[in-house]
Amino acid sequence: MPAVPVPLLGPGEAGPVEEWWPRALSCPALLVCDHASARVPESLRNLGLPAGELERHIAVDIGAADLTRRMAEMLQVPAVLSGYSRLVVDCNRHLSDPSAFPAQSDGVIVPGNAALDAAAHAARADALYWPYHRAVARILDGLGDGPALVAVHSFTPRFDGFARPWHVGVLWDLDQRLALPLLKALRVDGRWRVGDNEPYSGRHPAGYTMDAHAEARGLPHVSIEVRQDLLATPGGVAEWASLLASALGPILSAQFNAPVSPDTGPSDHDP
Repeated sequence: MPAVPVPLLGPGEAGPVEEWWPRALSCPALLVCDHASARVPESLRNLGLPAGELERHIAVDIGAADLTRRMAEMLQVPAVLSGYSRLVVDCNRHLSDPSAFPAQSDGVIVPGNAALDAAAHAARADALYWPYHRAVARILDGLGDGPALVAVHSFTPRFDGFARPWHVGVLWDLDQRLALPLLKALRVDGRWRVGDNEPYSGRHPAGYTMDAHAEARGLPHVSIEVRQDLLATPGGVAEWASLLASALGPILSAQFNAPVSPDTGPSDHDP
């Protein structure tokens, strides 16, 4: 008799996706955070890594989840956040990309990802990857015609020996509707070094989320990257959430001809 597959997530473990909903929708837009969590299913035993490695950028976009929730509250739009670490399965990669199940990241070997077979890939995708993307698709469907999609990421200040000078990056490919006005808004007072497709490029085929949910539908979209040392404290998260929401609000307002302004008041929603 064949062995019964063991579920990747056990009873009582957190779900694969977090949805954040505003008190009242201000405009048809959705924030997504592909690398929101460092959590690893208990059955995978931390992927064989010391706990400290799961606190690093290889496991999670540090500060991005808090930034996403805060921006969503200020803009009064919904948000979808991944529930598990990018080391288990990267929700912003095509599943055919080896980096979707990284055997190493930034020089760190990931023992729990060594020699994974097709069944292991499918189990992780079915439990964690597809539920996240189904949630994104469902909410976009519910927002009507032509909603905007904004992805929120963070990047490490130093990578491969290079000190990255940018404070924030705006990533985009063919769609200029959000990217170009956002670049202009972030540069207007000269305080910030703003990367145009830096420190990463949004050019195809850089990631999966925008390809699958925005480009395929012709939706206005943009990805934002904030340097992680700027998000290291609650005050830093608050500052960048306010800055980005203040920049995005008028852009979304112009896109949808509806008033969108940051809401800094208390929320009755418990994310």
